[in-house]
Amino acid sequence: MGQLLEDLRWRGIIYQETDAEGMEDTLNKENISLYCGVDPTADSMHIGHLLPFLTLRRFQQHGHRPIVLVGGATGLIGDPSGKKEERQLQTIDQVEKNVQGIKKQLEQIFDFDGENAAVMTNNFDWAGSMDLITFLRDFGKNIGVNYMLAKDTIASRLDTGISFTEFSYTILQAIDFFKLYQNLDCKMQIGGSDQWGNITSGLEMIRKMAGEGAKAYGMTIPLVTKADGTKFGKTEGGAIWLDPEKTTPYEFYQFWINTADADVVKYLKFFTFLEKEAIEELETSVKEEPHLRKAQRALAEEMTRLIHGEAALQQAIKITEALFSGDVKKLNVEEIEQGFKDVPSSEHHEGDDLNLVEVLVAAKISSSKRQAREDIQSGAISINGEKITDIQYSLGEEEKLGNKFTIIRRGKKKYHLIRFK
Repeated sequence: MGQLLEDLRWRGIIYQETDAEGMEDTLNKENISLYCGVDPTADSMHIGHLLPFLTLRRFQQHGHRPIVLVGGATGLIGDPSGKKEERQLQTIDQVEKNVQGIKKQLEQIFDFDGENAAVMTNNFDWAGSMDLITFLRDFGKNIGVNYMLAKDTIASRLDTGISFTEFSYTILQAIDFFKLYQNLDCKMQIGGSDQWGNITSGLEMIRKMAGEGAKAYGMTIPLVTKADGTKFGKTEGGAIWLDPEKTTPYEFYQFWINTADADVVKYLKFFTFLEKEAIEELETSVKEEPHLRKAQRALAEEMTRLIHGEAALQQAIKITEALFSGDVKKLNVEEIEQGFKDVPSSEHHEGDDLNLVEVLVAAKISSSKRQAREDIQSGAISINGEKITDIQYSLGEEEKLGNKFTIIRRGKKKYHLIRFK
């Protein structure tokens, strides 16, 4: 099992450990159950959630049993971590809808069959029906207020204010760890670096409830950062979601393929299951032939395949190649929808005047009719990948891809989508 910890250290994945020696000794002797949790604050996870779960998956690959906890109860409360103000409370129905969306995504990451099959749990199963007296007598009694005030997540909120609801969050998460320890022999929790306080509260709860001899461990994973200081996982369009309805597989693929040279090797280590030798080869490629972007392609392919599957990956590659070459006729309607989701577009109806000069001006592709004629005559305008130089040209039925779209390109990069109603 030393091989697993050695690999995690090489990848830079271990940030903090509660008892490094004890954990290593336990992992070398036996296969354990360990868990990682996520609160259903939305109906999809985003890539900021991925690293702890992918780390849990690495443990599964080495024979350990992962327990995946979706916080149906804690999601109703709100983790104060990383927030300057109270979270907006969600309804039970909304949280349940979010739980279902997140479960589907976790099933894509973990193996739920076989000897060490992953287990899916929901803390609403034990916290949802717990009465106040039980919470205060059996659990609240074991976590001191001074102990809680020393936690960064709580201390950082004392000046701006924190409700008792969010103050009690760390006790609820401590109960989770104890319940999983008690019911599923769970000996370890892993989470992001912001979860250190909650993890250690869980260990304190286990020590008080199960006795001094109880063996359990905690490990955190570093915050993912970008070399230029900007936030990982955010783009101009917002978060990169795992739900293909929110972030298409093509957009997901593009996010990873646009990784900077300064970050790509770190992300290969963090997020992919490529072996050390393969990553070191790609690291050499970044240094010696960065223009080939082999590392970025490997990262984008591995991540898109993992989250969306092989078919979606091949579709993302197809769209990427079509947009790069301008040969967009090979794309079907669904692929056009994906690839041109954020491209400027305009609508036309049956019977509209579709003279190309008029269309270019109406769509603001060219600034005036004179400019439009110049653009056409100079060969700067393509319709569905075909260069047009006739200033009298009008769009006809044959230009409607899938009977729905016409794609206009000006120069090499400026695309515009005509939608037909």
